[in-house]
Amino acid sequence: MKKTLIGLTTLALASAATPALADNYFGGSIGSGLTLHYQTDLSNASVIRYGLNLSFVGISSSGLTLGGGVDYLNDVSNTNFGGLNPYYGFGLDAGVALGGNTGVAVYPHVLGGLSYNVSAPLSVFGELNAGPSIAIGNGATGIGFGYGARIGLNYRLP
Repeated sequence: MKKTLIGLTTLALASAATPALADNYFGGSIGSGLTLHYQTDLSNASVIRYGLNLSFVGISSSGLTLGGGVDYLNDVSNTNFGGLNPYYGFGLDAGVALGGNTGVAVYPHVLGGLSYNVSAPLSVFGELNAGPSIAIGNGATGIGFGYGARIGLNYRLP
Protein backbone atom coordinates (compact mmCIF):
# COMPACT_ATOMS: atom_id res chain seq x y z
CA MET A 1 0.00 0.00 0.00
CA LYS A 2 2.84 2.41 0.90
CA LYS A 3 4.55 1.76 -2.45
CA THR A 4 1.32 2.48 -4.32
CA LEU A 5 0.74 5.70 -2.35
CA ILE A 6 4.33 6.86 -2.97
CA GLY A 7 4.03 6.02 -6.68
CA LEU A 8 0.74 7.93 -7.05
CA THR A 9 2.12 10.91 -5.14
CA THR A 10 5.21 11.01 -7.35
CA LEU A 11 3.06 10.81 -10.50
CA ALA A 12 0.77 13.59 -9.26
CA LEU A 13 3.71 15.89 -8.44
CA ALA A 14 5.37 15.22 -11.80
CA SER A 15 2.19 15.98 -13.72
CA ALA A 16 1.60 19.17 -11.72
CA ALA A 17 5.13 20.41 -12.43
CA THR A 18 4.86 19.81 -16.18
CA PRO A 19 2.35 21.81 -18.25
CA ALA A 20 0.09 19.30 -19.95
CA LEU A 21 -0.78 21.41 -22.98
CA ALA A 22 2.29 23.58 -23.52
CA ASP A 23 2.18 25.42 -26.82
CA ASN A 24 5.29 25.55 -28.99
CA TYR A 25 6.08 28.29 -31.48
CA PHE A 26 8.52 28.93 -34.30
CA GLY A 27 9.23 32.46 -35.41
CA GLY A 28 11.60 35.19 -36.39
CA SER A 29 12.37 38.84 -35.80
CA ILE A 30 14.21 41.77 -37.30
CA GLY A 31 15.65 44.87 -35.69
CA SER A 32 18.73 44.37 -33.55
CA GLY A 33 19.81 41.53 -35.80
CA LEU A 34 17.95 38.93 -37.82
CA THR A 35 16.85 36.10 -35.53
CA LEU A 36 15.09 32.75 -35.84
CA HIS A 37 13.63 31.39 -32.63
CA TYR A 38 11.80 28.51 -30.97
CA GLN A 39 9.51 29.33 -28.07
CA THR A 40 7.68 27.09 -25.61
CA ASP A 41 5.17 27.79 -22.83
CA LEU A 42 6.32 27.19 -19.28
CA SER A 43 2.89 28.10 -17.83
CA ASN A 44 -0.20 30.10 -18.80
CA ALA A 45 1.73 33.32 -18.23
CA SER A 46 5.39 32.55 -19.02
CA VAL A 47 7.46 31.26 -21.92
CA ILE A 48 11.08 30.59 -22.76
CA ARG A 49 12.51 31.54 -26.15
CA TYR A 50 15.72 30.21 -27.74
CA GLY A 51 17.11 32.20 -30.64
CA LEU A 52 19.79 31.95 -33.30
CA ASN A 53 21.14 35.34 -34.39
CA LEU A 54 21.59 34.96 -38.15
CA SER A 55 23.28 38.37 -38.43
CA PHE A 56 26.16 37.00 -36.36
CA VAL A 57 26.36 33.48 -37.84
CA GLY A 58 28.85 32.93 -40.62
CA ILE A 59 31.92 31.27 -42.04
CA SER A 60 34.41 33.40 -43.91
CA SER A 61 38.12 33.63 -44.61
CA SER A 62 38.52 35.48 -41.29
CA GLY A 63 36.90 32.67 -39.27
CA LEU A 64 33.67 31.38 -37.79
CA THR A 65 31.08 33.44 -35.93
CA LEU A 66 28.07 32.12 -34.03
CA GLY A 67 25.51 33.96 -31.92
CA GLY A 68 22.35 33.10 -30.05
CA GLY A 69 20.31 33.81 -26.98
CA VAL A 70 17.68 32.73 -24.52
CA ASP A 71 14.88 34.88 -23.09
CA TYR A 72 12.41 34.26 -20.28
CA LEU A 73 9.14 36.15 -20.86
CA ASN A 74 6.24 36.69 -18.47
CA ASP A 75 2.79 38.23 -19.09
CA VAL A 76 1.84 41.37 -17.20
CA SER A 77 -0.96 40.05 -14.96
CA ASN A 78 -2.95 38.55 -17.87
CA THR A 79 -3.81 42.11 -18.89
CA ASN A 80 -4.58 43.07 -22.46
CA PHE A 81 -5.27 46.42 -24.02
CA GLY A 82 -7.49 46.11 -27.08
CA GLY A 83 -5.85 42.81 -28.02
CA LEU A 84 -2.32 43.97 -27.16
CA ASN A 85 -0.73 41.73 -24.54
CA PRO A 86 2.12 43.36 -22.56
CA TYR A 87 4.99 41.23 -21.28
CA TYR A 88 8.37 41.63 -19.61
CA GLY A 89 11.39 39.44 -19.09
CA PHE A 90 15.11 39.00 -19.10
CA GLY A 91 17.60 37.22 -21.29
CA LEU A 92 21.15 36.50 -22.24
CA ASP A 93 22.59 36.81 -25.74
CA ALA A 94 26.08 35.55 -26.52
CA GLY A 95 28.35 35.44 -29.51
CA VAL A 96 31.67 33.84 -30.25
CA ALA A 97 34.17 34.53 -33.02
CA LEU A 98 36.98 32.12 -33.90
CA GLY A 99 39.71 32.80 -36.44
CA GLY A 100 41.35 36.11 -37.31
CA ASN A 101 39.27 37.89 -34.69
CA THR A 102 38.81 35.64 -31.66
CA GLY A 103 36.51 36.66 -28.84
CA VAL A 104 33.35 36.25 -26.84
CA ALA A 105 30.58 38.78 -26.27
CA VAL A 106 27.71 38.51 -23.78
CA TYR A 107 24.66 40.72 -23.38
CA PRO A 108 22.52 40.12 -20.28
CA HIS A 109 19.41 42.26 -20.60
CA VAL A 110 15.92 43.11 -19.43
CA LEU A 111 13.12 43.50 -21.94
CA GLY A 112 9.53 44.60 -22.35
CA GLY A 113 7.16 44.14 -25.23
CA LEU A 114 3.68 43.84 -26.68
CA SER A 115 2.22 40.91 -28.58
CA TYR A 116 -0.92 40.74 -30.69
CA ASN A 117 -2.72 37.59 -31.84
CA VAL A 118 -3.52 38.25 -35.50
CA SER A 119 -5.44 35.00 -35.93
CA ALA A 120 -4.78 31.46 -34.74
CA PRO A 121 -1.98 30.34 -35.06
CA LEU A 122 -0.21 33.63 -35.98
CA SER A 123 0.85 36.43 -33.62
CA VAL A 124 3.15 39.44 -33.95
CA PHE A 125 5.27 41.21 -31.33
CA GLY A 126 7.47 44.21 -30.73
CA GLU A 127 9.94 44.60 -27.89
CA LEU A 128 12.73 46.75 -26.44
CA ASN A 129 15.74 45.49 -24.46
CA ALA A 130 18.65 47.02 -22.57
CA GLY A 131 21.59 45.89 -20.45
CA PRO A 132 25.39 45.72 -20.12
CA SER A 133 27.41 44.53 -23.09
CA ILE A 134 30.65 42.73 -22.31
CA ALA A 135 33.22 41.68 -24.94
CA ILE A 136 36.52 39.87 -24.47
CA GLY A 137 38.84 39.12 -27.35
CA ASN A 138 42.28 39.47 -28.90
CA GLY A 139 43.75 40.55 -25.55
CA ALA A 140 41.21 43.32 -24.94
CA THR A 141 38.10 43.68 -22.82
CA GLY A 142 35.24 46.07 -23.44
CA ILE A 143 32.25 46.86 -21.24
CA GLY A 144 29.47 49.13 -22.39
CA PHE A 145 25.73 49.59 -22.39
CA GLY A 146 23.63 47.91 -25.06
CA TYR A 147 20.06 48.33 -26.17
CA GLY A 148 17.91 47.06 -28.97
CA ALA A 149 14.49 46.73 -30.50
CA ARG A 150 12.85 44.08 -32.62
CA ILE A 151 9.60 43.24 -34.32
CA GLY A 152 8.69 39.69 -35.16
CA LEU A 153 6.15 36.98 -35.57
CA ASN A 154 5.32 33.65 -33.94
CA TYR A 155 3.61 30.69 -35.52
CA ARG A 156 2.05 28.20 -33.09
CA LEU A 157 2.97 24.67 -34.06
CA PRO A 158 0.11 22.15 -34.26
